Amino acid sequence: MLRVVGVVIVLVIFVYALVDVIRTDRHQTRGISKTAWIIVMIVLPLLGAVLWFIFGRPYNKPQAKPVRRQPTAPDDDPEFLRNLETRRRNQAEDDRLKKLKADLEAKERALGEKPADGSDDAKNNGFKPGDAKRTEPDPHDTDELK
Repeated sequence: MLRVVGVVIVLVIFVYALVDVIRTDRHQTRGISKTAWIIVMIVLPLLGAVLWFIFGRPYNKPQAKPVRRQPTAPDDDPEFLRNLETRRRNQAEDDRLKKLKADLEAKERALGEKPADGSDDAKNNGFKPGDAKRTEPDPHDTDELK
């Protein structure tokens, strides 16, 4: 019975050490390469396991990659704050453009609305389109001298 317990203990140590060698990153093994450790474990099961735990196993377990800390509140999130600032700037620009447009329309109304027929009295000197314009004689006109 004692032999069976001894064989089971050796088998458990061997399997644990072999699984540990297989799961270890090849760049973290000490002494010899990972493949060589597996061969040593298969050829010398108990001695290979003891040697692995003493000489081959890495000192520290590989640490988990740092997880990016997720913001707990919206005002902790830099992306949210950037979007908020962009929206604020866009809203301010929209308000400024609306104010400028309203000012321009007010100035146009103050200068007077255009007549319904589409003509501008200032450009036509008070004459409607189609009216014969009464102008002073041209001093350079040579038709009257003949």
